This record gives sequence, structure tokens and C-alpha cells, in this order.
Amino acid sequence: MDKKGEGFKRKLFGLKDLGILGSTDIVGTGISAIFWFYLATMLEAEHYGEIHYFLGIAGMAYIVSLIGTSNTITVYAAKNVEIHSTLYLISLIGGFLSFLVILGAFQRLDAGLIVFGYIINELGLYYLLGKKLYSKFSKNILIQKILTLVFGLGFYYFFGSEGIIYGLALSYIHFTIIVYKVFRSSRINFALLKSHGGFITNNYFANTIGGLRGQADKVIIAPLLGFAILGNYALALQVYSVLLGFSDVVYKYILPQDASGTPKPKLKKITFFISIGIAVFGATLLPLLIPYFFPKYIEAIGAIQITSMAVVPSTIGLFYVSKFLSLEKSRFILIGRLISLAVIVSGMIILSKIFGLYGAAAAFVLSSAAQTIFFVFASKRLKVQGWN
Repeated sequence: MDKKGEGFKRKLFGLKDLGILGSTDIVGTGISAIFWFYLATMLEAEHYGEIHYFLGIAGMAYIVSLIGTSNTITVYAAKNVEIHSTLYLISLIGGFLSFLVILGAFQRLDAGLIVFGYIINELGLYYLLGKKLYSKFSKNILIQKILTLVFGLGFYYFFGSEGIIYGLALSYIHFTIIVYKVFRSSRINFALLKSHGGFITNNYFANTIGGLRGQADKVIIAPLLGFAILGNYALALQVYSVLLGFSDVVYKYILPQDASGTPKPKLKKITFFISIGIAVFGATLLPLLIPYFFPKYIEAIGAIQITSMAVVPSTIGLFYVSKFLSLEKSRFILIGRLISLAVIVSGMIILSKIFGLYGAAAAFVLSSAAQTIFFVFASKRLKVQGWN
């Protein structure tokens, strides 16, 4: 086959892989959204907020425990560096320690258990992604989303709202199979940590800072404004996550491509323009549906309009994260995450006190924009472009 034919074949398979990831993320995000939106119709905002508060606590614990971050696992799997079993072991030990802390501090067994669910989900899924096993990656995502409905709603109807987090924790059970297989296929080798320590450490702290940024708002809002406001804010973030779904799909596809030296600049540019359209839709048309579907969450309308604007800077930021990771320049991601965390924490404390829910939503958008602006300037220093 000539070079033109080979190029066409690679493009065809690339579109197929992107299609698999895209359709899976659309369906998976849809299932997750149905679950959370359905719960929002069943629960008062205060109870909805309380659930997200303890999920936020568990999320922070899991982020701190996870030495084998999704980006580290993906990049080293793509580069065939056999370090996964070592990272898995350390992460699981960290998860056990976090479990003990949550159990002792909050007396919440459910929040402690879901930490393990989050960890094995991350370790298993992103190993498959790094190996470019897109079909298996997609299959396991769909299984988890379906189990979210089965166990999450099942436990809710049997045990009430107190059973929801237990159900969510159980939805990750199938990832133990992947983790077990990786442990069997590669030996634990702590020497590899030394030779790759810089990238792993920088990526860990970048992921930790970014994860804390994603959970700190929930933990701050609850004591400052109460669970009811947190419930409305959580609904706005759920809408935002749906709006960002397309960009997330593209990121999952381009990261292993960038890491293996086959960037997709055209796809990134198309994704950027689509993200603008999605943000406009979220800010103008989507809020009109809230009074009909979520009459208990009218306060969330303004927050949804504001958080929708974060889709564009978040999308651009994902492109730069992929490029930095492919070059193993995770230090810049770390600094960007620190800036984002500082902005959202200070913004939540200051703006939410002045403007309430809308101030919290504005802090969320500002933190995303600040991070992306730093990435743009950092890329100029490296003389690279996140778009290429």
C-alpha cells in the first residue's frame, strides 16, 4: 500500500477510535446526568447538597491518595514503561489510609468506601486508554455508568438517601479485574520510580491541586452558605460537566496521540469552535428548561448561565495539558493548577459571601480562565502550541 493509502487508513482508524470514545462518553455522560438529574427531582436541595458534600470529602481523599494519576498511567502505558503495578500498590495503600481518616473523622463508612471505587476506576480505565484499547475503555465506562443506575437508585429506594453513596461505591467493583490483571502482568519495581520520579511527582501534585480545585468549592460552600445553596451549585456543575462532555472526549483521544507523536491540530481547532457554541447554548437556551424539570432548583438558573462560560477556557486548557504531558513537562500543569486552586478558594470565600450562589459560580469560571491564561504564556516559553 502506498503512503497515501496508509495515511487514509490511519485517518479512518483514527475516526473510528474517536467515534468509539465519543459515543461512549455521550452515552456515559447521559446516563450519569439522568441519575443525578433524577435524584435532583426526588430530593430537596439540602439533601442533594449534603450528598455532594460528602462526595467532595471522598473526592479530596482519593485525589491525595492517587500516586498513579490518570495522566501518568496513560502516558506510561502509551510509552510501554512497566511501572503500573508499583503505582497501583502505592495508590491503594494511600486509599486505605484515607479510608481510615474519613471513618475516624466523619464516621461515614460510605464516603470511605467510595474512595477505593474512585481509585480503581482511575487506575484501570486510564491503563486501557494509554494502551489505545478504546473499545475496552469504552465498555468499562458504560458498565460503570449502568451500575450507577442499578446500584445507586436501587440503594436509594431500599435504604433512602443514606444508601446512595454505598450504591455508587459498588458501581466500580468491576475495575478490580483490570487492576488484578495489571498486577499479574508486571512486577513491582520501585527502582523505576527513581528514574521517572520527576514526571510522576510533578504530575501527582498537578493532579492533586487540580482535584482539590474540583472538590474544594463543595467543601467551602457547605459551611459558608449551607447545604441548600450547595445543592443548587452542584446542579449547575452537573450541567457544566454535560456541556464539557464533547471536549473531554476529544482530550481522551488526543492525549495518547500527542504522547506517541501524532498530534491532531485540526481536531483541536474544530473542538474549540464547537465549545463556543456549547457555551452559548448553556448560557441562553438551557436555563429556560430548568423551571419545568427542576422546580426545586430555580436558584440554579443564574449559576448555570455563569458556569457555562467556563466551557471555552476549560477546552483550551485541555489542549495545553495534553501537549505538556506529551513532552513530560508536567511542572507547568502543576503551576497552572496552583493558580486555579488559589483563585477558586479565594473567590469562593470572597465572592460567595458578597454574591452568594452567583459569586461561587463566578469564582469557578475565573479559576478556569486563570489556569488557561497561564498555560498559554507557559507554552510560549517552551515555544510550543497546545493546538499542534
